[in-house]
Amino acid sequence: MLSGDDLKYIPQVLTFWDKLNERQKNSIINNINPVHYEKGSRIHSGENDCIGVILIKKGELRIYILSEEGKEVTLYRLRDNEICVLSASCILDNITFDVHVDAEVDSDVLLIDSYYYQQLCRQNIYAENFTDKLVIDSFSEVMWAMEQILFMSFDKRLAIFLFDEITRNQTDVIELTHEQIAKYIGSAREVVSRMLKYFAREGIVELSRGGVKVIDKKKLKQLIL
Repeated sequence: MLSGDDLKYIPQVLTFWDKLNERQKNSIINNINPVHYEKGSRIHSGENDCIGVILIKKGELRIYILSEEGKEVTLYRLRDNEICVLSASCILDNITFDVHVDAEVDSDVLLIDSYYYQQLCRQNIYAENFTDKLVIDSFSEVMWAMEQILFMSFDKRLAIFLFDEITRNQTDVIELTHEQIAKYIGSAREVVSRMLKYFAREGIVELSRGGVKVIDKKKLKQLIL
């Protein structure tokens, strides 16, 4: 059951809310469910699993693809007040994109039923345009991830990841294992470990058990440029 906070949150994140009539607003509320996911939970598992549009109240979700050999390639991550639409890819016309979604931390979300949301977009041009923009933004993130994997040197990819992490978290310490970093950037743990050791020798980072500390941001930026 939706809480009072949920009812205040929904109009804030669905920016087309004011363009809906009262019947549509009530229908959305009746087709949304609050869900709590523990860290590490599998939320969405490919194109045959269409759980709905995810509104992230609090938490972090990782969207990734999985090879036949089981290798994971992270495409992007979503955080507080962002929306995951690829978890409802079954309702997106002409899109067959097999992605997986996991909870990176304990996460509180609101799930909008896929088929109801599809009907809403067909009825309301503002909801449709809102969703189209979400899809475009999602595929921009996907293309950026693919561009890094296909065309960037590994040291640059790793430097971009480290810089993004310290910028996002506003701390020089990245509390991730080499295995986790490898998963995020679509590489092998051994490759990540070798490059981090090289960064350490160059005085860019300090390595510790379960974490990496950036000690020279200037040198790190030089690897990115």
